Amino acid sequence: EVSIVKELPREYSWSSREYYATGIRATRIKTAPVHASADWYLENVLPVMQSYGIAAISPFSHRLAFDKLPVEIQHLRCKVNFEALAFVPRIRLIGETLVNRLRDPSGKLQASGTAVLRERIDDTEKERAGKFVVLHLRFDKDMAAHSACDFGGGKAEKLALAKYRQVLWQGRVLNSQFTDHELRNQGRCPLTPEEIGLLLTALGFNNNTHLYLASHKVYGGEARISTLRTMFPLMEDKKSLASAIELAEVEGKASLMAAVDYYVSLKSDIFISASPGNMHNALLGHRAYLNLKTIRPNMLLLGPLFLNKTIEWSEFQHAVINGHKNRQGQMRLRKEKQSIYTYPAPDCMCRA
Repeated sequence: EVSIVKELPREYSWSSREYYATGIRATRIKTAPVHASADWYLENVLPVMQSYGIAAISPFSHRLAFDKLPVEIQHLRCKVNFEALAFVPRIRLIGETLVNRLRDPSGKLQASGTAVLRERIDDTEKERAGKFVVLHLRFDKDMAAHSACDFGGGKAEKLALAKYRQVLWQGRVLNSQFTDHELRNQGRCPLTPEEIGLLLTALGFNNNTHLYLASHKVYGGEARISTLRTMFPLMEDKKSLASAIELAEVEGKASLMAAVDYYVSLKSDIFISASPGNMHNALLGHRAYLNLKTIRPNMLLLGPLFLNKTIEWSEFQHAVINGHKNRQGQMRLRKEKQSIYTYPAPDCMCRA
């Protein structure tokens, strides 16, 4: 066991971001390689800890290997990532409020400037309450442009996205060398709101499904998700479930809004993302650790299916169901070099 603190002890309060930004410091380690071994830390970090009592490793993104580590280290990192790390109280409070309203639609507060947060419902009530699905719709302008896919907006849209792509990435987008047909056959195009709606319908969800939309800014705005909303009239999001006062602390702050969506996604009965990405990967692993169901769209299957303009609904539905039999929450064992945070089995699990 390792004690985890929320802030540094007083004797180490000098170890701050500002302190390391103003000079070369003996307690800062800047040379940590990506996916370093445990031995590297014993040889390079432990001596600093022993000499100064503290070590600041920066940057620290994927600095510890996923493979060939002692089982106790793997167990510890699982416990830290999935149990010790927690959102700040305001995020948990807003998130829990949204979850309660999704599970108990009849108790949802209507839009009002003076609404207050509902009290939490107890565990017994939660068991009796309704279920809901979270759709992480990753379909913003950056995603649309970077994918280099055609989203049906005609020549004007293609030119506008190409110009935007050039400004942001200066031609460093691998997908731009392929045609839309090639990209879709390779499963490299994000699902549009209409496509994810068809996927959900084919999998058996319907207009009685309580759907929560976890999204920042949808490319094309409300007009782009109108079809999805027609298919799932019980679809909600942060702004439809909470008042402006309740969201005041997170409004306009993308990272905090995403944190609220993450919290609600983690608490949902089923989670599905329209395309792979950091949030999808993090939730896939976190929900697997908690034994919760996550649907992983089969992009290689769906790309060609959506290109087929003459396919009958029955044929489409049959293909979707067959293609997702093993993509609906079944535990997947981590392969070599894969992230333990995306695939926590078997490293984070107890062996029977």
